[in-house]
Amino acid sequence: MPDVNMQVSLAGVTLKNPVVVASGTFGFGREYSQFYDLSELGGICAKGLTLYPREGNPAPRIAETPMGILNSVGLQNPGIDAFIAEELPFLRQFDTKVIANISGNTPEEYGVMCEKLAVAGVDMIEVNISCPNVKAGGLAYGTRPELAAEVTEEAKKHAGGVPVMVKLSPNVTDITEIAKAAEGAGADALSLINTIRGMRIDVSTRRPILKMNTGGLSGPAVLPVAVRMVWEVSQAAGVPILGMGGVARGEDAAQLMLAGASAVAVGTALFADPFAPLKVRDGLADIAAKQKLGAIAELTGGVKPW
Repeated sequence: MPDVNMQVSLAGVTLKNPVVVASGTFGFGREYSQFYDLSELGGICAKGLTLYPREGNPAPRIAETPMGILNSVGLQNPGIDAFIAEELPFLRQFDTKVIANISGNTPEEYGVMCEKLAVAGVDMIEVNISCPNVKAGGLAYGTRPELAAEVTEEAKKHAGGVPVMVKLSPNVTDITEIAKAAEGAGADALSLINTIRGMRIDVSTRRPILKMNTGGLSGPAVLPVAVRMVWEVSQAAGVPILGMGGVARGEDAAQLMLAGASAVAVGTALFADPFAPLKVRDGLADIAAKQKLGAIAELTGGVKPW
């Protein structure tokens, strides 16, 4: 491994390297721990949690697309209490940062979950605002600045000293408005992008492939969108960014860091190759060594726009 300092800081939390695994692509780490020591990772974003257990959406809920996949899994999870009792102790065995990801039907639900997680002891809480707000007629929090701010405020109020990272939806006209609203409400960091809404239709049956008709697109196809949005958000907001969307190689991660991300998450690539995050980490180290950088953090925000 080249002699580059791989440590980065994200919202005051020190990661041993800038590569974390994205929520919903790593479960709670048990399966992947059969391939390698999870202590190799900078951090683990656990599967999205809700206040109560959820079954998720009916199948089919995964559809492949050129350069990506669509998913409509629908937040299937055992609920926050089961996570704290059964999964968190497992993740805590490893020398890596544990980031819990939460989704709520109401702002109050986010508050309750943050309180539970603060007591249980996680390193960071990632707040998913791409889910529908039951009180606002099913409108996703992440599509309106005032809704995003309300959830962020509620999360911060109940998170104790645990940093709160708000995960932004790309399905908006101007992502910087949402970013500024979350920052204004106290977000310690922002993560982006979540999946982009898409659809695939079976031409012979004329039915959508996914039972829910539409789903979230992820994978290499979305990387240029992620790079552009990270760049825009880094110009507009002053909090650290966890960049994600289509990262499969060191070069992909380097693009997101140059655009302004302090750290990156690998998601969909894990389905093709469980070792993808480690390869991304090593690829980043090689790029830093070639560019004679002393620390990987020097990449962050280094883009030179025309």
